[in-house]
Amino acid sequence: MKIKFKENLGYQQEAINAIVNIFQGQEVCEANFTVYSPDFLAKKNNINAQAKLGQEDYGIGYGNRLTLSEGKLLENVQNIQLANGLKPSERKEINRNHLDFTIEMETGTGKTYVYLRSIMEMYRKYGFSKHIIVVPSIPIKEGVYKSLEITKEHFKEHYDNINYNFFIYDSSKLNEVRDFSTNDGLEIMVINIDAFSKSFKDPNKDNKTNIIHRYNDSLGYKPLDLIRNTNPVVFIDEPQSTMSTPIRKKAVQSLNPLSIVRYSATHKEKVNLMYKLDAIDAYEEKLVKQIEVGSVQTEGVNNQAYIRLISVKVSKGFPVAKIEVDAFKNGSITRKTYTVKQNEDLEQLTDRIEYEGYIIKDIHAVEGNEYIDFTSKEDVIRLGQAIGAVDEKQVKRALISKTIEEHLDKELVLNPLGIKVLSLFFIDSVNKYRVYDEEGNAENGEYAEIFETEYLKLITKPKYVSLFEEITDDEKDASTVHNGYFSIDKKSKSSNKKEKFEYFKDTSGKVKADEDTYSLIMRDKEMLLSFKSKLRFIFSHSALKEGWDNPNVFQICTLKDAGNSEIKRRQEIGRGLRLCVNQEGERVYGHEVNTLTVMATESYKTFVDNFQKEVESDTGIRFGILESHSFANVVLTIEDETPVYLGQQKSEELFKYLLAQGYIDARGKVQDELRTDLKNDEVKLPEEITDNKHVLKQVLSNLKVAAGKLEIKNKDEKKRVKVNKRVLDSPEFKELWERVKYKTTFSVDFDSASLVKECINALDNRLKITRGKLHYSKASLSIDIGGVEAEIKANSVRTETLYEEVEVLPDIVGYLQNETQLTRKSIVEILTGTTRLPYFKINPQKFIEGCIDIINEQMRMHIIDGIQYKKIDETEYYSQELFENEELFGYLKNNLKESTKSPYDYVVYDSNIESTLANDFENSDNISVYAKLPNWFKIDTPLGTYNPDWAILWKDNNEEKLFFVVESKGSTGLFDLRPKEQGKIDCGKKHFDALDSEMIVAASMSDVENYALK
Repeated sequence: MKIKFKENLGYQQEAINAIVNIFQGQEVCEANFTVYSPDFLAKKNNINAQAKLGQEDYGIGYGNRLTLSEGKLLENVQNIQLANGLKPSERKEINRNHLDFTIEMETGTGKTYVYLRSIMEMYRKYGFSKHIIVVPSIPIKEGVYKSLEITKEHFKEHYDNINYNFFIYDSSKLNEVRDFSTNDGLEIMVINIDAFSKSFKDPNKDNKTNIIHRYNDSLGYKPLDLIRNTNPVVFIDEPQSTMSTPIRKKAVQSLNPLSIVRYSATHKEKVNLMYKLDAIDAYEEKLVKQIEVGSVQTEGVNNQAYIRLISVKVSKGFPVAKIEVDAFKNGSITRKTYTVKQNEDLEQLTDRIEYEGYIIKDIHAVEGNEYIDFTSKEDVIRLGQAIGAVDEKQVKRALISKTIEEHLDKELVLNPLGIKVLSLFFIDSVNKYRVYDEEGNAENGEYAEIFETEYLKLITKPKYVSLFEEITDDEKDASTVHNGYFSIDKKSKSSNKKEKFEYFKDTSGKVKADEDTYSLIMRDKEMLLSFKSKLRFIFSHSALKEGWDNPNVFQICTLKDAGNSEIKRRQEIGRGLRLCVNQEGERVYGHEVNTLTVMATESYKTFVDNFQKEVESDTGIRFGILESHSFANVVLTIEDETPVYLGQQKSEELFKYLLAQGYIDARGKVQDELRTDLKNDEVKLPEEITDNKHVLKQVLSNLKVAAGKLEIKNKDEKKRVKVNKRVLDSPEFKELWERVKYKTTFSVDFDSASLVKECINALDNRLKITRGKLHYSKASLSIDIGGVEAEIKANSVRTETLYEEVEVLPDIVGYLQNETQLTRKSIVEILTGTTRLPYFKINPQKFIEGCIDIINEQMRMHIIDGIQYKKIDETEYYSQELFENEELFGYLKNNLKESTKSPYDYVVYDSNIESTLANDFENSDNISVYAKLPNWFKIDTPLGTYNPDWAILWKDNNEEKLFFVVESKGSTGLFDLRPKEQGKIDCGKKHFDALDSEMIVAASMSDVENYALK
């Protein structure tokens, strides 16, 4: 099959015109120069020879020639930028002798096609016949060459059988450079930046320079001199890499370009930006696949000493390391990050016996060889590596299995549409896929074995019966559906050293052996898209990632080895963003067909957060930001089929207006004031905008896109709560406060034997221990100017049990003794008495955590039965002046109730029950004053501090006063409350008993009245 190309895609045509129209008005012409033959130049350079110039001794070279003035170029450039809504270039930025322009296009939207088509257009319109494409790497070089091959028929058809020559620069084929300069037709050279940038490092040493800079006898010239004479248009693919250093920039200039044009999705510098199709545009226009992340995560598996090395650096002359460990804090395991130095004891740091002996010995900070090791452990942990994690094989099995399942689910939908589904597995070690014995016999590695097992298990499910009419022996041979793309080397057989066998090997992606692999990947591109090939699952080395851009990749799973650093999510996603093609080679559009699933071992929320940071870092996109030129391409009117735009000056004026209204800050970041007015259709804009409905619609559309979601709290509803001095200074409130303000201390007495019995009973009835879990969920990503967001997909959450073998059990008695402060004897009695002890081996850490929670809770409840509160003295109390020092805020519609009887003008309530009670207190003739007790009013209890709800002064009809405290709950029955909550209320009651006050629990005003009137 052959991939078909459309010549009329609007966004691609805009990108092509953005460069081609820079030269609008340029006449069709060429530059000629003389190219002498090598023999004539040899004779000429020989002082003893008579050099007479014959017709056979020279030829004509053909190059590009620019005739436009700088003024006309600037006019063209600014008109294009205005139409594309971009900041206009200044006069000083358009230098006729150093033209340099930028096109920004998201990965997968066809930038290679765009610049190849731009070449064709410039040749047809202006006669520019010499073009060079400079690339940063081998895979991109192979990819560009493949694009030139597969578009040749398309361009011939579109450009009336256009004749052109293209080639990859090869220093062993310098005759192609001569042909490039002397052919009078369209010539396209593809060259790697490394092929001509070395000379600028040490130009005085000839053996250090690239061959392109050296005089060549067969040419009679330095190859570069022939190229320079052609004044080529130079296209830079991925300039953030190709022109990443001053030396590389100097090398590009050495080509003597008529113009430089840069193409990338992730520019580091944008010189005269002419067209922009960023990640947001591409996603919203559905020009790339929709992205979803499949998250595989583990839970409840902290039974070993887990250590991951995150980073190493030298600080104040000494190396330090940032590590991640499982620390024991507040009775449970928490995964935490610490910065450690030499001799740091991880057992003390984590408070876990599992880390015994893990004392940092050396921190090696040499770049490329960073690691830490330990004084009495053999482990060496390299950068990015982890030890003690849950069995990695189980996680990898889950990743592979879920990838196959996602693949088969998509085949059910896409196969009937003639779309073949491909899945990519990137791995870091070839031997995980393929292993060889001494004679070269190949066998499956670990991942290939897992794949075949999981594949055969899944295809027999009834769900997939329509994909396989019958499971034949051929289908059962899972080896036919997967293969590896790795670089190849040769090795001698053990039995006969003269005989060699080929084997897959690990490479960096930049060595000579990788060129053949990239070429194979490109050569097999169309074959992989056809149903005729059974190959659907591809394993490749992560170092070869750049070489993969097959449009029918729908799943990407990176099986990272522990010792390798994190791969960028954006780089990973980029391998599968292109829209898919069907069996006719036609591009298929729509997100209902085009969805890329990326497998991850982090939560989808973490994935999205990091992905957005990478998008911002790589592309310069600033989410939720307006710029001074954001409105320049708003169309005012259309005259003679030509749009008239608002323009840069008016756009800047509108930007300043928005700033003055408080809609944006000085950086252009959208403020909540704009979101509020957009939500209420009350945006304030200049009359010249509001008077033109067509213009107003465009401006509001721009504002809404930048503002993102309009879900905000109305600032007008936010209220500062003020002190009500009339109530606060009243004799009645002072009398009430006098009854409740004093602090107390408590003492306890309890029976140990009774506590042990209660703990055993609670463990038997409540301790639930499960094995570790593996969770899988899937979330769809959406991208707009407001940011990257994710939404969990319906019916995508699944949980499986992890069967983890625990080799060494921790010291449970020591753990429980430290965390409960009970004697060792009591702990042993509890453990030997409970029927739950056999569950300790299933998940030791979860068992310990459960025991700690239950024993501590029983201790607290036991203590409360014997607790006694005592007023400290007359000087220890909460001062009434604290009411005036506290600043309270609330929202009128959410949690504020106007008040005339409390020390504030509004009551800030926390629940519907509190809201109802506050209303009833205000309306009751019996309640003179009351207070919603502030957060600083706390009572110490063994269960933690306790903050009661209300203090009330009640007057009956005989003017007798009753002072009491109210805890408002949904039920007055303490058995309906959680034990901890119930215990705190019991302590609160004993506290107020010590102050000769009372405390009640009330669910409604009638409960308050019943107590007061009893």
